[in-house]
Amino acid sequence: MRFLFKTDYEDDIKLFPHSGYVVSYGLLLAVLLIAPYVLSSYLMSQLVFVCIYATVGVALMILTGFTGQASLGHAAFLAIGAYTAAYLQKYNVPFPVYFLAAGVLTGCIGALVGFPALRLQGIYLVIATISFAFIVEEILARWESVTNGNEGMRVKALSLLGVTVSRDSPTFYFLCLAVLVLTIVGTLNLLRSPTGRAFVAIRDSETAARSMGVNVALYKVKSFAISAAITGFAGVLFAHKLSFISPEMFTLQLSIEFIIVILIGGTFSLHGAVLGAIFIVMLDPFLTYLKDDMPGIIAGIAAMFGAGTATVANVQSKVAAFASLNGLKGAIYGIIIMLFVLFEPLGIYGRWLKIKLFFQLFPLYKRATFKRQKIYVKSERNR
Repeated sequence: MRFLFKTDYEDDIKLFPHSGYVVSYGLLLAVLLIAPYVLSSYLMSQLVFVCIYATVGVALMILTGFTGQASLGHAAFLAIGAYTAAYLQKYNVPFPVYFLAAGVLTGCIGALVGFPALRLQGIYLVIATISFAFIVEEILARWESVTNGNEGMRVKALSLLGVTVSRDSPTFYFLCLAVLVLTIVGTLNLLRSPTGRAFVAIRDSETAARSMGVNVALYKVKSFAISAAITGFAGVLFAHKLSFISPEMFTLQLSIEFIIVILIGGTFSLHGAVLGAIFIVMLDPFLTYLKDDMPGIIAGIAAMFGAGTATVANVQSKVAAFASLNGLKGAIYGIIIMLFVLFEPLGIYGRWLKIKLFFQLFPLYKRATFKRQKIYVKSERNR
């Protein structure tokens, strides 16, 4: 058990609170670096998607988790980054140039979206971001001279320092991992800066933030721009990984998946973005397993308990029919959101904090330790 005694301001803003963090993160990084040489190509492909989804999760966390601005339009920012890469690639623009260009363009568009959203809060802001996502999806489908419309665009393998990097190569995995690590480290430093503290102040109370001299409008636009730019970077990697992009790939469901990433992992934890991304990426393989293997397993269990041949066949067909339902994935998303909102608003990382604190304080742990006190000043009650 380790107790931290902070004696000055520098202790409060350290990137690593103590040496244990350096050791644990160092070991994790070492495991990730050797992963391409010990894991199968399928698992490596899944790890690449985890890195991309986690990068978008961190970007969305800056906007939603730390600034308090809800968004259901990040699939549109991902699409802008992906299509920027695909379009510039046709003119033989080098990868570093169109990678940065995609982030800058997406960040500028994010800032433009942030301006009309300044007077919106809550459900109205969500509706505005959904509208933006629909507009972008329609533009991608109709602007055929640039996007090829619904026919989509092919994305060639990226070229880095004159070397072609395949989407299934270890180099591409290392590139995605590097972008994720830089995004997390950059976000940690952003949150320790005056800008990040202004974001958190806006999230907690716009009235209090204004009273402390925070330009709320400016920082909201900054938050939209930074979040969109990071998502644009992820969009470039997403396009290269899929090697083909089309408008129907960037739908509202993808934006909902990004929201689930931060809900499951934890809205206020950068670690949670990675945990949520792992869950989302592994859900499709789980559904495939449920459809292909689970009916036979359950039928075998029924036969083991003495069920007749007809009964076993009936059980197997019913389980297979259930696993093949069209809306099963959406239903699972809905149940997950409901359960986490009701029972664990802090997500998986929040549950880990509670478990860790339980063992640190045992037997003096109190169940109400994380309970939020419902005390408001009069100016905040009607927000």
